Amino acid sequence: MRIIQIAKNIIPIGTFKAQAAAWLERLRNSSGPIVITQNGRPAAVLLSPEEFDRLQEKERFIESIAKGLADAETGRTMDTPELKRRLTAWREARKAS
Repeated sequence: MRIIQIAKNIIPIGTFKAQAAAWLERLRNSSGPIVITQNGRPAAVLLSPEEFDRLQEKERFIESIAKGLADAETGRTMDTPELKRRLTAWREARKAS
């Protein structure tokens, strides 16, 4: 896991407004987020599209692992022969329609 030094990218909203293009360029050239403050308090976090996508993918992955573990704990699993049987039946049903 990479270390994010967020203290370097905390700016007041007025500074961001006045220098938005420069801050967006900085965001493009670094992987860290920019924290925008309003009245001295954190108000927003700006991420690059790539970083946002990465976080979304990570969240989906963790959710799918949690669902799989919950299925295993409740016995909602099947062995390989059963899976093959169901897939074959599904494929045949699709061909027929």
